[in-house]
Amino acid sequence: MSTVFDTFATAPHDAQGRPLDVIELRQLAVRCIVGVYPAERGTPQPLELDVALYLDTRKAAAGRLRDTVDYARLSGELRFLLETADFRILETAAEALCRYILAPPTADTARAPVRAVTLRLSKPEALGRVGRATLQVHRTADEYQFEVEEKPFGRVDILFQDEHVGIYRLRVAPGRTIPTHEHRVMDEAELVLGHGLLLQGQPVPAGTGIRWPKHFPHRYDNPRATEQTVLCVDRPAFLSNDEVEVPEPPGGLEPVEGRAYYPAAASAPEAEGERW
Repeated sequence: MSTVFDTFATAPHDAQGRPLDVIELRQLAVRCIVGVYPAERGTPQPLELDVALYLDTRKAAAGRLRDTVDYARLSGELRFLLETADFRILETAAEALCRYILAPPTADTARAPVRAVTLRLSKPEALGRVGRATLQVHRTADEYQFEVEEKPFGRVDILFQDEHVGIYRLRVAPGRTIPTHEHRVMDEAELVLGHGLLLQGQPVPAGTGIRWPKHFPHRYDNPRATEQTVLCVDRPAFLSNDEVEVPEPPGGLEPVEGRAYYPAAASAPEAEGERW
């Protein structure tokens, strides 16, 4: 099988004219909702993802993970997005994933910036036994500008949104709180990216994904000195009047058990050091 960047004659170059390095994730398998036909909207189907990341890894030769990309975490984040966004066509999914990969890194999830990405999505069962539906795209970081909104708890990066879905990074400033709230219209899923947040008043491991039921009060607190980030998927895209602040229940906030999207070694605070 050819690599995901074989269709490009040369790799992108950095500002000094040097070819960028490539980290490649191949044949990542996900079951998710993707499609426009009724049968596709109701039943998850297999999807395969190949990604080539173009970046400069020279500094990572010293063994620091923050100078490259942690492919264990990134693969979990991409899987989370595909499983929760319920994209309608491959083109939308590809664009959203590229925008996420190429967004500037945040302080709590430090990594090398990705300068370009080649991404392929395949639907093995879309054509039955007669063929294979595949989309391949190439995007560069300088194609995108990301809107940032200031919030009482910190900032929100708007990574992608259309009429069906919105993808955001909630950046909780040191000492700040996303107050107790619930949603009554939106279907919301969130993935905790950093190691320092409290969810429902309890520490939550990095890589924990939660699909929030409607009318379920939840709250984040950041007791750390570093901004902490949550990746958020809303369906439909964020509705400001559906961020309903509610009082804390008399018995306290109900604990939640999320799904782990990072391997155990990558979800521990010490994973910020060398690659596991």
